[in-house]
Amino acid sequence: MSEKKQQVSRRQFLNYTLTGVGGFMAAGMLAPMVRFAIDPVLEASGGTDMQAVVDVSEITEEPQRFDWTFEQVDAWYTSDTTKSAWVYMDGNDEIVALSPTCKHLGCAVSWNGSEDFPEEFYCPCHGGRYYKNGLNVPDTPPDAALDLFEMEVREGTLYLGDVTENPVQTQDEDPV
Repeated sequence: MSEKKQQVSRRQFLNYTLTGVGGFMAAGMLAPMVRFAIDPVLEASGGTDMQAVVDVSEITEEPQRFDWTFEQVDAWYTSDTTKSAWVYMDGNDEIVALSPTCKHLGCAVSWNGSEDFPEEFYCPCHGGRYYKNGLNVPDTPPDAALDLFEMEVREGTLYLGDVTENPVQTQDEDPV
């Protein structure tokens, strides 16, 4: 039994070395990409962040604009962000919270914003008009109703979250 030393040729040595270095470099490049792709899945999700906006006793049948500020974290940057909503109590004593953003070009709408169109939301950018329930007035620039805010009432305080599409499709007999 003779033990023969197996020698590695220069070509095999270079092949093994380059394969190892290439694998190490590939792993170094792929690791951050995999972390980036998997990180959102591992992130704890608390759902929608609801923000306290107004005491329910202050809400009337006339739409009122309420502004609130909250802290927004974007990666390593933290800033104070202000949002607005038009809030009112409808005929069924239910709270309605409409987004102030026009669906035409994103300008801000206001209640009774035009003397020519009382009791309507009006967008001064291109004459967009909405009824009190947020439905767009036919033959005006907006092509959809104003969005609604997700909302809940806790201990007499209205909390608002993200905006959702307004389900209103047709106007009732009485537009206000």
